[in-house]
Amino acid sequence: MFKESRLRSATKAVSWRFWATVTTMVLVYVFTGTVKIALAVGCLEVVVKIVIYFIHERLWDRIRFGKKLIRPFVVWTTGLPGSGKTTLGNRVYEKLTKNGYRVERLDGDTVRALFPATGFSKEERNIHIERVGHLASILERNGIIVVASFISPYEEARDFVRRLCQNFIEIHVATPVEVCEKRDTKDLYGRARRGEIKNLTGYDDPYEIPNRPELTIDASQESVEKSANRVLRYIQSKRLLS
Repeated sequence: MFKESRLRSATKAVSWRFWATVTTMVLVYVFTGTVKIALAVGCLEVVVKIVIYFIHERLWDRIRFGKKLIRPFVVWTTGLPGSGKTTLGNRVYEKLTKNGYRVERLDGDTVRALFPATGFSKEERNIHIERVGHLASILERNGIIVVASFISPYEEARDFVRRLCQNFIEIHVATPVEVCEKRDTKDLYGRARRGEIKNLTGYDDPYEIPNRPELTIDASQESVEKSANRVLRYIQSKRLLS
């Protein structure tokens, strides 16, 4: 969010009045043929209209008419690996940015790359999600909308993030595990079956289904476009977007 400084308002006023005053002086000279009169009228005009313009701008800053209230929020998509939570998050992010909102995208893969030493035990997963939750809440408090996509398998960690954020929207992407495995482009489920990786959520590590998500979406039953539109309609119904 930006707030125009008084210096910027004054600079804009001077810039505009310079060219407007030059035009006025030329017109006065054309009609009177006297340079002194043209300069006097121009100087008087520039002083009076700079003051009027500055006051006009500040008065309009105080008028709420036509202003759109934007309350920042955190959209948190959670679900099994391959459920489509990242794809949905990406589409919601694209739609929000296209409409001119300031949005930050947080995703499990990219954030984990910043903390490569983070493991996959329950304690380590919860610490990781709490770390991300702190970041999301800071961004939200600074007027930035956040779209986050994380498996976040444990209810206690998700509730921790919910308590940190002012407007937390939990989206459970409840795609069945059989469908997730078929859509698994990273072959995570296959590697888990072959014993190459352990602690895979949905295979040998639990996923605690959210108790009170704002929305539940089965990505196998509807397109990502339809799902993203459902998310945006919910946000608008809460009057977070105008």
